[in-house]
Amino acid sequence: MSHEKVAGRQERRRERREQSTALTKLLQPLHTLPVYELVGPDALALIEEKALHILAEMGIAFLDEEAVGILQDHGVTVRDQIAYFDPALVAEYVAKAPGRFTQLARNPDNSVIIGGEHLCFAPVYGPPFVVDRDRGRRDATLHDFENFVKLAYLSPYIHHSGGTVVEPTDLPIATRHLDMLYSHIKYSDKPFMGSVTSAANAADSVALAELLFGAETIRQQPALISLINISSPRRLDDRMLGALKVYARARQALIITPFLLSGAMAPVSIAATLAQLHAEALAGILFAQMVEPGTPVVYGAFQTNIDLQSGAPVFGSSESQMALYVSAQLARRQGLPFRSGGMFTAAKIPDAQAGYESIMVMLPTLLARVNFVLHAAGWLEGGLAAGYEKFVLDCDFLGMMHRFLAPLDLSEEAFALDAIREVAPGGHHLGTGHTMRHFRTAFYRSDLMDYGSAEQWTALGSKDAYRRANERYKHLLHTYEPPPLDPAIDNTLLTYIQMRKGEIMRR
Repeated sequence: MSHEKVAGRQERRRERREQSTALTKLLQPLHTLPVYELVGPDALALIEEKALHILAEMGIAFLDEEAVGILQDHGVTVRDQIAYFDPALVAEYVAKAPGRFTQLARNPDNSVIIGGEHLCFAPVYGPPFVVDRDRGRRDATLHDFENFVKLAYLSPYIHHSGGTVVEPTDLPIATRHLDMLYSHIKYSDKPFMGSVTSAANAADSVALAELLFGAETIRQQPALISLINISSPRRLDDRMLGALKVYARARQALIITPFLLSGAMAPVSIAATLAQLHAEALAGILFAQMVEPGTPVVYGAFQTNIDLQSGAPVFGSSESQMALYVSAQLARRQGLPFRSGGMFTAAKIPDAQAGYESIMVMLPTLLARVNFVLHAAGWLEGGLAAGYEKFVLDCDFLGMMHRFLAPLDLSEEAFALDAIREVAPGGHHLGTGHTMRHFRTAFYRSDLMDYGSAEQWTALGSKDAYRRANERYKHLLHTYEPPPLDPAIDNTLLTYIQMRKGEIMRR
């Protein structure tokens, strides 16, 4: 068969798959797999006991004067900005947080439920660099930011637009949060995250959400979810606390996440890391409830270990997955949604290391019943870079995971007794009516993996997954069309952004 004929047939197959994907309604999967619990109730109780001891005897620093006052008003002992929590007080305030909530999207069909058995995938967050096969590693720009928002919008397996997908270093630091927020709104209609770099930036995020959805609407259901990182060990800084207070007072959702590298920001032992992580997470969660009872919160865990020879973070380690499983159990023990996991790797390109490490994290993420998965696509170089090819490869794997999580079909059609009766012993099912009814949808078919013979692969140019992914992301961006946005709302958003940029730059 000629190269042209093989290539043409391949392209027609791809177009049919793309059309099928475009017609598929974005569905947020449920955790249908049995949850894997690494330790029993006695071990969880012991970890919690140690965490409560840390809170009561060692304390958590709150580096914000107003936050200290709020804590004291609610009966917390604070000395030299270090808060000491009574266990009964911890239990009382953590219990005020809802067990699950819905985050609104501009397209109501894309609103997501966070908590319970629901799973939400969001893109990589925070890299200052981007990588692709053609240009290598370079500083991220607003154009890159917009591209990744578009890729996330186009994937039926990414449920959330994310936040700082990459850091647009070509824009002024003081105003770039406005451009990022607008990009999420303009180029996608999925839920998005707010800015947490300052209280003022958080207030801008709330203001734009109010213009988009209505102030009263977002008080009933949050339109923003934002990442509040604990500056481990045992410290909440003024920047994070400022943003936390703004979002809690507006009843917007918060992901309270200790950022722990065992051996650096926590002891090397997993038990000690878990006790410290639990103490830090509870401190942030209960503080949010002191600011505004009922504020939607997610118990977050970002933990891995360092290589004790080089000091570099290690991703996909067995120890970090043990911590993931147990921290998920601790979150469920509190009755709270849980955030962890992602396609983590220390690799610099989407090579074998990237694949192995990413899957090493993502499979436990599913088995531990994580509710909100940040960094589900695009992560490279320990989070310093976002990869274009890595993004689409990760999305392809997430598609497999959607099928993996689908409940087993036990319908009469699925048992296919007519097909079994039709095929004689020693025959085949390639042409049965049952096969013909389901051949397009029976199995997950990757857009990027090669299933052909060696001869077909050679005829098509001997392309590896890296090259196929390079072609794929370019094709997606070339064919991208933005979701509709009411011109009046668009104008209102742009007017606010220009006004705020003027105010900020005049300071």
